[in-house]
Parts: sequence; structure tokens; C-alpha cells
Amino acid sequence: MTAPSQAVQAATTASVGQAVVEHEDTAFGLGPPGWVALSMIVVILLMVWKKVPQLIGRGLDAKIATIRKQLDEAAALRAEAEAMRADIQKKAAEAHKEAEAILKGAQTEANQLVAQAKIDADQLIERRAKMAEDKIAAAERSAIADVRARAASAAASAAAAIIGQRHDAGADKALIDRTIAGLN
Repeated sequence: MTAPSQAVQAATTASVGQAVVEHEDTAFGLGPPGWVALSMIVVILLMVWKKVPQLIGRGLDAKIATIRKQLDEAAALRAEAEAMRADIQKKAAEAHKEAEAILKGAQTEANQLVAQAKIDADQLIERRAKMAEDKIAAAERSAIADVRARAASAAASAAAAIIGQRHDAGADKALIDRTIAGLN
């Protein structure tokens, strides 16, 4: 049957109500799914014959080796970083201990300086108080001497005035004679 006669037969069968059966074209006894399967088998056989899976395997192996190398480098870098971190932590702990020791030394020195400053201040206060007391005592002695000198001067002036008023030349002679007699 030819293609136009098949179409006419399908149209007449469809109008009568009978089932339409389409006929597939085949080449060498294979339909389209068979040819697809056959072409896939041929492509797979060509790939096996040209050793494509081995090429893919070698490429994957090379990629795996590169990744493995990168992982090894990363592990080495991590180990180095951890060693550096441990070293830095150790140095930080030592620096912290040194800082604490310096701080304790500074506190001790500061306490000693404060204690010495208190002692020096107390001694300075004592010296200044003694100097003030000495100045006050000197001023008192000077004032007493001045008062005594003025009192003696006033007494001498008063005595001279009283003697001048009460004694005359005769009374002076008797006083001088008694004084001379008392010296012998």
C-alpha cells in the first residue's frame, strides 16, 4: 500500500467507527526506537573502542591528584597556622606574666616611694616646726632682752631722777663712802 491509499483507508475506517491502526515505517525491520537504540549502542561501542572512559578516568585521576595535593597543602598550612597560633598564645601568656611582674614591681616601688615621701614629709615638717620654734624662741629672747633693756633704761632713768631729786652732794658722799668701804 502506498501512503495516499493508507490515508484513505484510515479515513474510511474512522468514519465507520472501527479502530484506526497506524502502520509504522521501518527500515531493515527496525522502527524509530530500534534505530535510536542501535545508534546509542554504536556510540557506546565507539567510545569504548577509542578508550574514552579511560581518558575520562585519567582526567578524573589527574583532577583527584590535584585536589589531593591542594588538600595536603591546606593541611600543612593549617598545621603551620596552628603552630603559629600556639606560639603566639605562648608569647602572649609570657608577655602577660611579664606585664604582671612589671606591674607588681611598679606597685612595690610606688609603695616604697610613697612611704619614703611620707617619711621625708614628716622630717621636713619636723625641721620646719623646729625652725619655727627656734625663730619664735629667738624672737622671744630678743623681745625679753629688748623689754629688759627698756626696763633697765627706764629704771635707770627713774632711779637717776629719784636720786637726783632726793640726794644732794652730801648724801652722795655718804653713799660713795659706804660703797667704797664695802669693796674692801
